[in-house]
Amino acid sequence: MSERKALLILHGKQALNEEVRSAVADKRRQGWELAVRVTWEAGDAQRLVDEALAAGYMQIIAGGGDGTVRDIAEALAAHSTQASLVLMPLGTANDFARAAGVPLEPAQALELLDIAPSAIDLGEVGGQVFLNMATGGFGSQVTANTSEDLKKILGGVAYLFTGLSRFSELHAAYGELQGPDFQWSGELLALGIGNGRQAGGGHVLCPEALADDGLLDISILPAPQDVVGTLKTLLADSFGIDNMFVRVRLPWVEIKVSEGLCINLDGEPLEGDNLRFSARPAALRVHLPENSPLLGSSQSINHPD
Repeated sequence: MSERKALLILHGKQALNEEVRSAVADKRRQGWELAVRVTWEAGDAQRLVDEALAAGYMQIIAGGGDGTVRDIAEALAAHSTQASLVLMPLGTANDFARAAGVPLEPAQALELLDIAPSAIDLGEVGGQVFLNMATGGFGSQVTANTSEDLKKILGGVAYLFTGLSRFSELHAAYGELQGPDFQWSGELLALGIGNGRQAGGGHVLCPEALADDGLLDISILPAPQDVVGTLKTLLADSFGIDNMFVRVRLPWVEIKVSEGLCINLDGEPLEGDNLRFSARPAALRVHLPENSPLLGSSQSINHPD
């Protein structure tokens, strides 16, 4: 088998993307055997990954948004394989790719095929895995309720537009979190459980998260008594909302939530009021830039039990 052989799994909406077509053609001229498969409906990503691995492909390219990347990452992680993943960000938010420093231009993204893959972690909850982040609270509602038409017109700004238009709906929900040497309970506005750093179109919830440290970054935004008034003040002054967060880094965390706290997994709604999130260390091989902010394997990391 040629080492310069890869398969691109492309979201169906991107089938006529001329930048993608040009990037694929350029890579083929460079001597790469690059095949393309297009998704049509739910379950296609899983099937196409299975078929690619059976055919001997060791490099899989995920061409799409955060949901497509999550589906393909989950399918790859289900196999005991040394196959690796390349990200071709084609969605509205591209949160994991942006935080990792992956180029947003298709041709530049494909250049990562020539970079050695790094072993990174995945998050897991209830048998489902996630590459980027689980989020809860008002921000999750905004993400889930931002229309596809608005995203097409405004891009990532659509999330901000939706959030501002629904500011009057802002409310808190009760939650309890417990992990190794950590316990927190109270009313919260937002929650991030990150393998990556940002969600919802660029909202940075876990600014120090690393994808290769075997840990999840937990960020909790407690609710002040005067929710709307306090947030308006914080957003207007020079300190910003970041100072309100409670943050911790854990290998696992259990969460009990009240009704009214929406949680989603890389943009997909997640059901359950008693959830255990855990990190799966080095569960996936991904081609990331050598100076990616999400790679910190050279740093000294202390792991709680």
